[in-house]
Amino acid sequence: MSEDKARHLARLEELNAKALAGGGAARIEKQHKAGKLTARERIERLMDPGTFVELDRFVAHRCNDFGMQDNRPLGDGVVIGYGEVRHRLTYVFAQDFTIFGGSLGLAHASKVCKIMDLAGKVGAPVIGLNDSGGARIQEGVESLGGYAEIFLRNSIYSGVVPQISAIMGPCAGGAVYSPALTDFIMMVDETSYMFITGPDVIKTVTHEEVTKQQLGGAMTHNKESGVAHFAFADEESCILSIRELLSFLPQNNMEQPPMVPTDDPVDRADAELDELIPVEATKPYDIKDVITRVVDDGYFFEVQPHYAGNIVIGFARLGGQPVGVVANQPMVLAGCLDISASVKAARFVRFCDAFNIPLVTFVDVPGFLPGTDQEYGGIIKHGAKLLYAYCEATVPKVTVITRKAYGGAYDVMSSKHIRGDINYAYPGAEVAVMGSEGAVNIVYRQQLAKAADPVAERAAYVEQYRETFANPYRAAELGYLDEVIVPRQTRQRLIQALKMLRNKRQENPARKHDNLPL
Repeated sequence: MSEDKARHLARLEELNAKALAGGGAARIEKQHKAGKLTARERIERLMDPGTFVELDRFVAHRCNDFGMQDNRPLGDGVVIGYGEVRHRLTYVFAQDFTIFGGSLGLAHASKVCKIMDLAGKVGAPVIGLNDSGGARIQEGVESLGGYAEIFLRNSIYSGVVPQISAIMGPCAGGAVYSPALTDFIMMVDETSYMFITGPDVIKTVTHEEVTKQQLGGAMTHNKESGVAHFAFADEESCILSIRELLSFLPQNNMEQPPMVPTDDPVDRADAELDELIPVEATKPYDIKDVITRVVDDGYFFEVQPHYAGNIVIGFARLGGQPVGVVANQPMVLAGCLDISASVKAARFVRFCDAFNIPLVTFVDVPGFLPGTDQEYGGIIKHGAKLLYAYCEATVPKVTVITRKAYGGAYDVMSSKHIRGDINYAYPGAEVAVMGSEGAVNIVYRQQLAKAADPVAERAAYVEQYRETFANPYRAAELGYLDEVIVPRQTRQRLIQALKMLRNKRQENPARKHDNLPL
């Protein structure tokens, strides 16, 4: 080898070593002591071994103010590239807190935009591993412009490729809007937080005293605000969950979600389902017991498990095919739809529709939650979001009414009238404007007021109403239900319906975009 070639190789090796060292051993050690992995360690755990290819390793900032020209670390605080997750192409950027606290400047933002643009052009998921002190103050408006460039791409590629954000450290100020525009947000308990304005500003303005974790920690956003979808005890479990989530999703909006072979028989019948649903309409049961008995291998990947527990959402497989599951939960608020549940489910339904994931809906809903808090909070508008989401969805939609579907909530929960493809009900299901007791109070008010024995007469009216209306057969007569099924047949019927609908084609009218009730 010539002396010149050796010198060139030595120079390359030196620069690579410098870039891989990040902010140096001391800062890496500090990162580890805080219970956090480095950017490259996170990517190493996310990607299949040996598949990650880094881009823009030698990029450095071009700021010459505040002495920044004398401190130009390679990589500029973010690692970008592509690799494979479960043998499928995936793009990633990971902010490096050991360099300038992961703060975002123009070069940093340009790297993130580059990887997002590649993901959009090629059609593959993009994962953001966020750990940043926010906008780089030394670069002024250029850093703000960098954030806006990222926000633009989050919006443009929404519904085109899956976008997942993992918050693995600080994420404050304008930085929070990029994760908020992505499809799923994952947070790590105790080490990550998100907020627009921090505790110090809040104390100054409102005199409230609050910690970072109370204000924007993982459980705050998973349980109280609903901003985040998952919370994890550590980064390892967070990264493993990203890999698991991707296994249910297609690469982009033009592809179908990946089939996974299963040994779980299509015709497996679960006799316990016949006894699981209580006859009494007011007696609670766990809808997740129904879901896990029906889906492949009993595996249900729940989304937002800590928020709006009166509705359950998540991913599962039926006959190897990924599906999005939406289900009323009688264990919480009797399964009523409220503001939080409506928004939670609506966003999930729209995600599934955007990425060709069939929807399976389990219905046991007494109606919308009454009360001034709900009305003043805009339950009409927010409830309409869920209605809108189901109406516009063109993916296969299969619905099972397990016990009751009353009033407008019956319409909303993927009914036949809003283009439900196949709608089932169990024999004990009640499909009506309202429950028998309430209906009799209204319909027979005058008769009961004149009755000699109002208690006995009321009981007779209730039984008469129940026999006539509070069952699935009137709806079945009208074609609003395709079949009344024995509960143990649920798995087989769902898989049959999904197989039949696999080549479904349905389009909405051409338009620039919709105007759902935000």
